[in-house]
Amino acid sequence: MHTNAALFAATLSAIALATAAPVCWSQGAYPVKLVRIVNPVAAGGNQDIVARAYAEQFGKNLGQQFVVESRPGNSAIVGTRFVKSSLADGYTLLAISNTFARTPTMIKDSGYDPIKDFATISMTSDTALVFVINPALPVRTVKEFIALAKQRPGEISSGSSGNGSTGHVAAEMFSRRAGIKLLHIQYKGAAPAVIDLVGGHVMLRFDQVTTSLPHVRAGKLRALGVTTRKRSALLPDVPTIDEAALPGFEDSTFNGLMAPAGTPPAVVERLRAEIAKAATIAELRKRYQDLGIELVSSNTPEEFAGFLKKHVEEFEKLAREAGMVEK
Repeated sequence: MHTNAALFAATLSAIALATAAPVCWSQGAYPVKLVRIVNPVAAGGNQDIVARAYAEQFGKNLGQQFVVESRPGNSAIVGTRFVKSSLADGYTLLAISNTFARTPTMIKDSGYDPIKDFATISMTSDTALVFVINPALPVRTVKEFIALAKQRPGEISSGSSGNGSTGHVAAEMFSRRAGIKLLHIQYKGAAPAVIDLVGGHVMLRFDQVTTSLPHVRAGKLRALGVTTRKRSALLPDVPTIDEAALPGFEDSTFNGLMAPAGTPPAVVERLRAEIAKAATIAELRKRYQDLGIELVSSNTPEEFAGFLKKHVEEFEKLAREAGMVEK
């Protein structure tokens, strides 16, 4: 009997420890090993450098190494699928941008659902686009451009980095709000599109502020407006499109952090809180503002989930209307 009682007590203790372990882990033990943040696009872009900024802060504050690992390929699908199929334990995360939300609409076999297959953590940055034109166009304001485009429907060319790219989507949103029609010209990347814009082979582009800024300052391009509701610190004299002509107009390139669906809420919230803390560091904010990037954070994971869901739904509608959906 004594043997059985001791065995019973030992069993109860083991069950209690096993039950308590996840609770203790979720409340304070994370992370206990290296954490990977997968960047599913080429290294060096905004998505990559923003992820590295936060990874550095995570490492300092959480006592474990956070590394950014680039896994580019096929419109970010390769890296995204990798994270989707990873353990939902908080040790494999995904850096995202607008592409993450838009790709499943445009590519039928993308292999992931941006809402169902991932847990939202937080937005990490927001970057304005600038509406730039070749100075050969005889306009100096957004309103003047809209008036000219209405006189020349389908004639004024807009250069983008490809179907569904950030610049293409912004131009389509702008066209629909303004009631105009532009001629879309696709390029294999931002660089050749900007070169042709400067050369006068296309007449306009919605571009990253930092990419076009040197050309604007040199007088080779003219900036008419920025796409966010707040003016860019790099172009303080350039109005927002919202204030210049189209009230309510807003578009930007966002970045965020995701985890596989099922990741413990305590881990998600801990990471979100660290993002919020990092986004308020004055020196870090200034460093990225000089690149045209605004570091931000979401108040809750649910807030970011709502933002992402709205973005997906709005893009699905735009993509159908603009013929961006894969046939």
